[in-house]
Amino acid sequence: MVKWILNDNSVSNNLSRQVSSISSINRLPDYIKREIYARIIAPELLERLHISPQLLSEEGVDLLKLNYPSESPSVEMALFHKPDFEDPVFFGHLTDNLMGQVHILLYIVNDPDSPRFDVDRMPDGRKTLFGTLCRNIEAEKAAMEFGLAPGQIRRGLRLLYPAIRSFEGFVRSLGHDLYFTEPLYYHNAIIFEHYGFAYAKGKKLMERIQKGFSDMGELINKLDDSSPFRSPSAATSIRKRSWAIHDGILGEPFTDVTMFKQVGKSAGLDTSSGCGW
Repeated sequence: MVKWILNDNSVSNNLSRQVSSISSINRLPDYIKREIYARIIAPELLERLHISPQLLSEEGVDLLKLNYPSESPSVEMALFHKPDFEDPVFFGHLTDNLMGQVHILLYIVNDPDSPRFDVDRMPDGRKTLFGTLCRNIEAEKAAMEFGLAPGQIRRGLRLLYPAIRSFEGFVRSLGHDLYFTEPLYYHNAIIFEHYGFAYAKGKKLMERIQKGFSDMGELINKLDDSSPFRSPSAATSIRKRSWAIHDGILGEPFTDVTMFKQVGKSAGLDTSSGCGW
């Protein structure tokens, strides 16, 4: 249990609260919850996009949208760089796991100046859940050709290192030295490996994928150009492997993978040795 000392112009007095989980934060008054959750956002993101530290627009509009029901163990965060923009530059969905530790369900950083690809919705407006429920194939093809990975509606800002550093500060402030995440796609898992994450579940699947894309592997013959997402070049490309896996080359969805990170430490894993981006 860690005591937060809040000292800000928006708070009339110094306040302290005992919080050790998302659930305990959500039981606090709204203005304190906002103060705490705002600390997750990397200062480098604000600097890059010229967002004020108060997370307000020049007109005083709140750019941080939070969804945190008081009885819920989860929070959704969306930060916009301007009030009328279509997509947030940062979106996070966090929850407590059964052990009371922080679990990242979704974490997205978008470059608002890059083109948008509608992989998250069908032409009729139906949501695709980033291609996991249904797929906008034409939008996915365009995104892949632009150089994006599955699930990306825009290019990222390449701020994952400072984002992890800020997030680990948040986790540490709750009194934890461990947190979890579920990579939605293959490339997410590989990126997390590079930043020091280990596997609670799914390492054998990742090793099977690596073996499958190696010489004489079971997946090589399936890279037959039968779809735009199954190019032979995917064998040695993390991004293109991810598209092939998203396209169903495994014969099953990429699911049931859970990773964890010890704060300030690296697991040193690499299940895609010899494979470039």
